[in-house]
Amino acid sequence: MPLACDTLVRCGLLLTQDDERTAIADAGLALAGGLVLAVGPYAAVAAAHAPAGMLDLSGCLVLPGLVNTHGHAPMTLLRGLADDKPLMPWLEEDIWPIEGRLTPEHMELGMALACAEMLRTGTTCFCDMYVWQDRNLRAVEHAGIRAVLGEGIFEFPTSSYSTIDQAFARAEALLTALQGHPLVRGCVALHALYTSSPATQARSMDLAERFDAPWTVHLAETSQETATVLTGCGARPVPCAAARGLLRPRTLAAHCVDLDPGDIRLLAESGCGVTHQPSSNFKLASGFAPVPALLDAGVRVSLGTDGAASNNGLNLFGEMRACALAHKAVARDATAIPAQAVLDMATRHGADNLGWPELGRLAPGSAADLAALDLAAPNLQPLYNPVSHVAYAATGHEVRLTMVAGKVVYRDGAFPGFDYPGLLAEVAEAARWIREQAGAAKNP
Repeated sequence: MPLACDTLVRCGLLLTQDDERTAIADAGLALAGGLVLAVGPYAAVAAAHAPAGMLDLSGCLVLPGLVNTHGHAPMTLLRGLADDKPLMPWLEEDIWPIEGRLTPEHMELGMALACAEMLRTGTTCFCDMYVWQDRNLRAVEHAGIRAVLGEGIFEFPTSSYSTIDQAFARAEALLTALQGHPLVRGCVALHALYTSSPATQARSMDLAERFDAPWTVHLAETSQETATVLTGCGARPVPCAAARGLLRPRTLAAHCVDLDPGDIRLLAESGCGVTHQPSSNFKLASGFAPVPALLDAGVRVSLGTDGAASNNGLNLFGEMRACALAHKAVARDATAIPAQAVLDMATRHGADNLGWPELGRLAPGSAADLAALDLAAPNLQPLYNPVSHVAYAATGHEVRLTMVAGKVVYRDGAFPGFDYPGLLAEVAEAARWIREQAGAAKNP
C-alpha cells in the first residue's frame, strides 16, 4: 500500500546536499509533518506514496534552504544610511547613535523586512544578534521562517535594557520562551570581548551551558579590535577568548578576519565554529578571513550576511559567490574554495554551526526546508554543473519558491505570512523618521 504523505514534490533537478552530495534529475520528495519522508527518482517516490497535495517544481533546480549564520536583521531599516567608512567610525558616528533611538516597533518592522528579503532569496533559517528580540520574534513567526535569536549582550545600556543584569534577564527570558518552539530557537549573543567584561563573558557562557544553546560573539573582526583586546587582555582576541574558557564546540565566532596561525590552531582545537561574512568584511575594509586555512585546519566554517547596513543585503547567493571568488584571488589559487565547498558552507555547515543538523540537507528525516530556482532564467542556461550555477551564476532572484517545514512561505513574489505592500508603506514611513533623526544626530 502507498504511504500517506502531505505533499509530493516533483523537482526538475534536486541537489540533496546529503552525505554523498547526491544530485537527482526528475526527482521526487515526499513530505509529511514538516519533514522529508523519501527522496529519489520521481517515478519511484510517486509510486510509493499517496499524497494529500502535489507541488510541481519540474522546471526548477531545488536545493536545501540556505542557512545564514550571522546577522543583525532589523538593521534593514539602516540600509544605505552610512557607507564607505571603516567599522569603528561607522559604528560610533553613524550606527549606534541612530540605533539608540529606534523603538521596539522599528525593530519588529526591520525584522519583517529582513525575513521577506531572506525568504525571497532562498534562506530558510538565520541566526540573529540584536536587541528587543522578544518583539522581533513576532515578525519571525508571521513570516514562517526559522531563526536562532539572541538578545545582544553589551556592558553598556541599549534601547532594550539599562543594566547588565537587565540584559541577562532579557536573554534568559527569551531562551525560556523559545524552549519547545517549532521553528525558532535561542542562542546567547555576546557582542564582543571589547564591549564586555570578563565577568560578563563568563556569565554569558554559563547561560548558554545551562540552556544547551549556541554561544556567538564577534571575534577578531579587525586589526583595530586586536589592538584593543591586546591592551585590555594582554593577548590577541582568540587566545584571550581561549584563556577565558569561551572557545567551545557550542561557540560560533563571527568574522575571524585578523587571525595568525596560532589563532587558527586554537579555533580548530576547541571544536568551535566560524561564520564568514565576506561582503560585509569587504565593504568595511576589515580584510580577508583566512578561510582556506581554517578549512584545512578542520574548522567548521559557515556563511552569514551580517546586517544590511554593512552589506547591504541579506542574500546568501551573493555571499557564496563573494567567498569563492575572493579567496581564489587572495590565494592566487583557482582551487582555493571550490563551488561545492561554498554550497556546503551555506547549507550543511551552517546547520551544524547552529546545532541544528536536521537543516541544510534534503534526506529522509531532515527538515522539509527548500528553495527552488527557475531553470528558465537566462543566467542559469545552459546547465552543465548545477553546483557551479548555485555558486557562480545564481543571484538569488531566480528563486521562485521557498518552503519551511513543508509550508510554502514565498512563491512568485507573494508572501503568505504577511502583507508585503503594507510592509513597504510602513518601511517608507520609518525611513523618513530615521532620515530626520540622522540629521539631528549629526547637527545637535
